[in-house]
Amino acid sequence: MPTLLSNEAILPNDQRAFLAFDLWQNSTQQPLLLECDAEPDASVTEAPAIAINFPAFNDGRGLSLAVLLRTRLGFTGELRAVGDVHQDILHYMRRCGFDSYELPDGRDPEQALKLLSPYSVQYQASVEDPQPHFRS
Repeated sequence: MPTLLSNEAILPNDQRAFLAFDLWQNSTQQPLLLECDAEPDASVTEAPAIAINFPAFNDGRGLSLAVLLRTRLGFTGELRAVGDVHQDILHYMRRCGFDSYELPDGRDPEQALKLLSPYSVQYQASVEDPQPHFRS
């Protein structure tokens, strides 16, 4: 069973069913599962939580989708990374707006928590901190 992390802690396993977009459209109170190549519209902001599936750890489309959901569509609910979530890019996922992460079996959750914030200062702006460091 995958391990669930938030930006601060290891969480108890979440048994919610995230529905694929075609099933979700008629039940907006359910959490939504988006594939990384999805092209969502503003209706997805009605979901209480959205999970983005990463088919491979080197597929960055889910990061772009997270930024689009947070900035352009204004999604404020829980945003979760699922699939092949590699702990080496958790800090990028956090900066793109993810709140929680499902680590595949065999990944060390304690090590992953350490990798969420490997740097004390971020120079570039992000979803997490829209003001670039040089302007603060």
